[in-house]
Amino acid sequence: MSFSASGNVNGHHRHPSDASWGSAGHNAYTKSNIGAKLDGYFDKKELPMYKDKPYNYASSRRKPWYQKWRFTFAVILSLFALLYWIGLFSPATTGTARVKETSKSTWSWMNKPGAAKVDWDDRREKVKEAFMRSWDGYEKYAWGYDQYAPLSKRGSQMTPGGMGWIIVDALDTLMIMNLTSRLSHAREWMSTTLNYDQDQEVNTFETTIRMLGGLLSAHYLSTTFPDMAPLADDDQGAPGEDLYLEKATDLADRILGAFESDSGVPYASVNLKTLKGVPSHADNGASSTAEATSLQLEFKYLAMLTGEKDYWSKVERVMQIVDDNGMEDGLLPIFIYAHDGTFKGANIRLGSRGDSYYEYLIKQYLQTSNEEPIYLDLWNQALAGVRKHLITYSKKSHFTIIAERPNGLEADLQPKMDHLVCFMPGTIALAATGGKTVAEAKKAGQWGKKEQADLDLAIELTKTCWGMYKTTATGLAPEITFFEVDSPPKSEADGPFRSAELVPGASAEWKDDFVIKSQDAHNLQRPETVETLFYMWRITGDDMYRNWGWEMFNSFVNYTRVEGDAGFTSLSTVLEVPPGTRDNMESFWLAETLKYFYLLFSPTDFLPLDTIVLNTEAHIFPRFKLIRGLKTGWERKPRDKDGKVARERKPHEDRAKVLESKASGEEKGKGAAETKDAEGKGKEKEKEKGVS
Repeated sequence: MSFSASGNVNGHHRHPSDASWGSAGHNAYTKSNIGAKLDGYFDKKELPMYKDKPYNYASSRRKPWYQKWRFTFAVILSLFALLYWIGLFSPATTGTARVKETSKSTWSWMNKPGAAKVDWDDRREKVKEAFMRSWDGYEKYAWGYDQYAPLSKRGSQMTPGGMGWIIVDALDTLMIMNLTSRLSHAREWMSTTLNYDQDQEVNTFETTIRMLGGLLSAHYLSTTFPDMAPLADDDQGAPGEDLYLEKATDLADRILGAFESDSGVPYASVNLKTLKGVPSHADNGASSTAEATSLQLEFKYLAMLTGEKDYWSKVERVMQIVDDNGMEDGLLPIFIYAHDGTFKGANIRLGSRGDSYYEYLIKQYLQTSNEEPIYLDLWNQALAGVRKHLITYSKKSHFTIIAERPNGLEADLQPKMDHLVCFMPGTIALAATGGKTVAEAKKAGQWGKKEQADLDLAIELTKTCWGMYKTTATGLAPEITFFEVDSPPKSEADGPFRSAELVPGASAEWKDDFVIKSQDAHNLQRPETVETLFYMWRITGDDMYRNWGWEMFNSFVNYTRVEGDAGFTSLSTVLEVPPGTRDNMESFWLAETLKYFYLLFSPTDFLPLDTIVLNTEAHIFPRFKLIRGLKTGWERKPRDKDGKVARERKPHEDRAKVLESKASGEEKGKGAAETKDAEGKGKEKEKEKGVS
């Protein structure tokens, strides 16, 4: 195995397949706040951001003359507007804050000094205020639309009639925050408007984790916790009692068409009306590995609710096909063909297109209350593979990195981490305790050297992810971070290594190990690091993780809050203040990021970790036992020492082995007899010698 740095580390080369998910018309330059608003009148906006795919900037090719004029005009007008905004042309300046608020603003707490004793309930309420601001802005300016542009205050649809992309994704957040009137409005829209019978291709994975997951989570919370945002129309016996489950079942039946491939691996997309699976329009038609293997929590829970085993068998079959490939050390290439279930290429990473495969291994084990040990086995093998092949360390300060192997395990390592990878530390900690606290796991006799080593790894990786935030001017992480590493890079076998402290200061030496390229400096309001902080706090009980989360939340409020009442937006750069903005609020800002902040600042007995499992969109499902005839429908093939599928022997090979063994036994017997005979003759000679 080669453990050397990739030759293209100094020049960022994104996989060409990623380009198809980028903006078709997004300018390559970084916009200021006002510039972004002005461009909104000239440019088309990008397609919705997919959770599992990094945003890719458009290439900076030569622009036509009218675009150059437009840019120059926008810059001049932006400067004029900025000078006017800060009060240069007015008799008095009313304030220099980027977001102007009245003295009665609910955001006046931002300027108050911190209290000596932390009031976590109060901080949780601040998160709730941020959610309400975001939701109310969407409700006012883009209600019912799938996408929301808070700067230009408008919405757009992804399908002819809309998918409820933002509304459905945020249902369970409304519930846990007890926002009853807003939830009532959402239910009313769903019951009168939401209809999935549309002639439209949709992404199989995104539709499952966001829409199906959101509906199932809403069903679980409304039936198990009736005091959460209580509504009479979902009470038992009410006409709308089964609204969430009915919508979920209808949608799931449409998504099942994606699984009708020759192998059983789902196609990348599915037409909601024709129920036909559609191969990817890029990547030679291959599906993303993470997308094909991150549908299981949702469909298994639906199978448990309805008793329909087809939901279960379809997604479980995918896991068998994937595992039967027998990839080395449990690490999978990021593309898989639906037509034959084989992998495309050798690119291995835990970022986009790879991430949630690993997440769903341990979560499937936990979802069925530890009754499917096959998934624990798969998780342990994969984590050992990550340690062996992907873990490395930054050059000076020894930050732990989960790197990539773009050309396979025997090729060079690339010291790059998508922000998406920051789900992994929290997942490792979750796997180590099963959702218990460390103290509870130790008391139950479920703690040993392996669990401690896994937790230590999670702690170091969390620190690396937090460093991505601390190293920028805004205190917010970029989409992608590269790292300075040794040549050849250090591996875990060279350790252990202790990382440097994240001391403050613009010129702090530890920051030299973090390399952020301008094309990767955007922030999409992603949840992965706060997700990990939530798990780490719940499992270790260390308030440090809550404090980091509060600091992160303040950075989001400071730099992504939109002027007026429109909510929050994603950013085009985190490297400068004020940052450039990109006029888009992702649905996972409501479904995941703010939800994890809220849970981080909530008491530990609020949705205890050892009773639930959260899907990759932070939708909340219960753990359950294998009932109604549901069971693991497959077994792993025998493996060799590298984790590859052991080659099955042919019948004639077995017969030859028997004959060889028999012949060997006869030879050994003959040899033993000859040895014994020789020993006997030797003794006789000795005797004769003694007599003479």
